[in-house]
Amino acid sequence: MGKVNWTRVLIGGLIAGVVGNVFMFAVWGPLVGRSLSVALLALGHPMQETAGANVLMVVVMFLSGILVIWLYAAIRPRYGAGPGTAALAGVTAGLLMGVFPDIGWGVLLRLIPARVWVADAVSSLVAMVIATLLGAWVYKEQAP
Repeated sequence: MGKVNWTRVLIGGLIAGVVGNVFMFAVWGPLVGRSLSVALLALGHPMQETAGANVLMVVVMFLSGILVIWLYAAIRPRYGAGPGTAALAGVTAGLLMGVFPDIGWGVLLRLIPARVWVADAVSSLVAMVIATLLGAWVYKEQAP
């Protein structure tokens, strides 16, 4: 069992972050963002997109990318290297960062219409799996 290659975690995480950011701005914004904006406006809380908020979301996506590639590196010894393990890490991250919070907003709090939180949950899950697959592709463990 090799040690975690932190340089490769960082490189793979940055790749995953780029993929996640592109996906979120190109896919999530047009598909979910508009519907979410309308739902929040109906609640009396209009979505306020500011430069600072956008920068924060970009940074959070890069940190999420690094975290999910670290998760891939951590579970690799048990589940083996490859796309199946990367997809498992991506699904785990997508569930924790997207699906479960959306269930809270949608089902438990009933603040957001189902079509909006389901679209958000699915897009977040898909984004994390794709980002993890591409980020994990560059990961290699250090020699012992």
